[in-house]
Order: sequence, then C-alpha cells, then structure tokens
Amino acid sequence: MPLSGEAIRTMNYVDDISVTLRRILTTMPSLSEEERQRVAEHIKSADPSYESVITALSAK
Repeated sequence: MPLSGEAIRTMNYVDDISVTLRRILTTMPSLSEEERQRVAEHIKSADPSYESVITALSAK
C-alpha cells in the first residue's frame, strides 16, 4: 500500500528532527558542564516530547 502525501510529509518532519538532534550532538563538546545541564533540562521539559509523540502514534 503506497503512503499518502501526509505520511511522507510527516516522515520528512522526522528527518528534520534527526538533523536537528545531530546538530545538538555536534555542539555538545563546546558547551560547559553548566550549559549542558541547562540544555538537557530544556530538552526534558519540551512539550510535546519525542516520547509523547511516539506514544500517540502507537496508541490504538
């Protein structure tokens, strides 16, 4: 069954998120420990989270 345009577009969004996460990982070595902690807390408090989206997609 072929994917709809909306499904393909959504998968492209996921690819964009992956690129952003790679950029974050690339930047991490240049951050101080305090900055790393602040970035980590900011990511943890982001809403919606990556995990909440996966949970929503997995719900039946």
